[in-house]
Parts: sequence; C-alpha cells; structure tokens
Amino acid sequence: MSLLNDLINLNISTEKIIAEYIWIGGSGMDMRSKARTLPGPVTDPAKLPKWNYDGSSTNQAPGNDSEVILYPQAIFRDPFRGGNNILVMCDAYTPGGDPIPTNKRYSAAKIFTHPDVAAELPWYGIEQEYTLLQKDVNWPLGWPVGGFPGPQGPYYCSVGADKSFGRDIVDAHYKACLYAGIDISGINGEVMPGQWEFQVGPTLGISSGDQVWVARYLLERISEIAGVIVSFDPKPVKGDWNGAGAHTNYSTKSMREEGGIEVIKKAIEKLGKRHKEHIAAYGEGNERRLTGRHETADINTFSWGVANRGASIRVGRETEKEGKGYFEDRRPASNMDPYLVTSMIADTTILWKP
Repeated sequence: MSLLNDLINLNISTEKIIAEYIWIGGSGMDMRSKARTLPGPVTDPAKLPKWNYDGSSTNQAPGNDSEVILYPQAIFRDPFRGGNNILVMCDAYTPGGDPIPTNKRYSAAKIFTHPDVAAELPWYGIEQEYTLLQKDVNWPLGWPVGGFPGPQGPYYCSVGADKSFGRDIVDAHYKACLYAGIDISGINGEVMPGQWEFQVGPTLGISSGDQVWVARYLLERISEIAGVIVSFDPKPVKGDWNGAGAHTNYSTKSMREEGGIEVIKKAIEKLGKRHKEHIAAYGEGNERRLTGRHETADINTFSWGVANRGASIRVGRETEKEGKGYFEDRRPASNMDPYLVTSMIADTTILWKP
C-alpha cells in the first residue's frame, strides 16, 4: 500500500500534464470523468482539445450512434494530482454541434450572455446540502445500522464524536475546493446528523454552475477514497428529519445599489408569478422536502418574508435595514442543476415581462 501511495504521489518531471475531463451523465446528477495527457500547461479552456465519449454507456446516446463530444468550458487546479495538472468542466454535444438534451449549460450560457443580464452582473451564493451514507447499508454516517440517533437539536454546527460525523471528509473537501480555485465560502454541519453543507459564492453568472458541479465532483472523489457515499437526495430519511436543499442566494447590480430593496421586491413578485415553473425545475423529489415543516415552505404555496426560514423566499435583516442587498430562494432541492436554477432565476427576474 505504501508503494501504491508513493506511485500516486510521484513527481512527474516533464512538461506534460494530465487533464481530467468532467461531464454530467444521463441521469442529470451522475458525474463522469476521464483523463488525457497534454503536451504542456493550459490555462485557457478555448485552447483545450475537444474530446469524445461513449454516450450509450451513460444513457445519452443510442448504441448505433454513440459518440458524444465534450467541449471544455472551465479549468480548475487538480488537488489530487497537484502540479500543473487540471480538472476540466465540460458540456456535451452531438457530432453535429447540437447540445444533447442533458446539457443544461448551453441554454444557461445563452441567458447569461444576453446583454440585459450581463449588464446586471448577477451574483449567486449556493448553499449545497448533502448527506454522507455508510457504504454497505445506505444509511446516514454515524447512525446505528437499522436504527436512529436521538432527535434533532444537538447536531447543527456541532462538535464531538457523538454528534458530528464525517468531518474529515468535509475538511478535506473544503481544502480541495480552495486549492482548485472554487469560490467556496464556508462549510457547516446540518440539522440532521450525517448531513453537511458547503457554500459556493458569491460567484458571477455561468461560473456559479461550473463551480458547484466541480465542487460536487471533488466531494464524490474524496468520499470515494473514504469509502463513503454522498447523497443529494432532498429527503434521504423519512419522518421527523430535515431534508436537504440548495438554497440559492441572488443579487443583481441594481439590487446591490441604493434603493435596491424595491428591485428585490419586484423580482420576488415575478418569481411568485412563475412559482410552478420554478418548482418543476428545482429538483426531483422536492415534494418530499417542501412540506411546510423542517424550515421549508409548502411546495404548492409561494411566500416570502424577512428572516423567515419557513418562506419560499427569505430576505435578510441586513438587506431590509440597508435597503439593498440580496435575497435567498429556499425552494431548490439538493439535487438541483445549478445551471438550470441560476439561469432561470436570472431569466425570470431580468428578462421575463409578465
């Protein structure tokens, strides 16, 4: 085992680098990747070669026409291999150049490059919740197999071996994200034991989606090493336990300037008018989470309030006091697609004319 570790950490004294190409698989949540050797360091994704993969093995193409093309879109430092090696976030296209159905980045990029959206410099801060599961039993980390821990209360932001489970994975992920160049702004233990959260942002436009996906990839890889499963299920355990969301904090240039609170109120009004459309795009199984309990609003009812974690949209006390700032959309589930959610919020609040 020590020889294996020595080889993994081997310093390759060559100009060549390893690029790990990452993409989203056919379920819309499974992450795939493969590596290739490049002749030297690359910092511009436009200078990276396109690549292909077998889409019939990811449920993204038929077997008789299985080639799917990867377009490099964003580069991150590789915390696993170090050096000049890189991670490359890609989106996927047919050989004819059309985005495949699971490519949500393509449509998002069209929204974010619209002049009206680009002028507003939309910022996002995404709070990604997730649950760590014991590998062989698919039961939350730290829970007795086939049983339950004590009721919620002691676990949120907790310390101690009887309350906090998986901190080594969480801290390793935090540092890996910082190394990679992701705008990770914090982590914390969540209300349900074995559940954690990391935050990415504030991040501008399409980069928010790129960074959340790569942060998820890093979490999956680190958990793989630890022999633990990552679940993004919005309600991993039935009953009196909190679900898992991806609260999305949002602001535009107009909201951050003097008088921005009025812009925020108008944006929230527009979001309310498209509540059903947003819910339909905010993650599979979200109806199990948005019940009106456990710090959620009912899925069928749109509401907003100041400092209200039981509302669809929460406006912070500081934003109310300053008369400008941001708001939090609390509806997205933990398994949402950040490309879809961020671009839809921008589309509704900036481009859509009711």
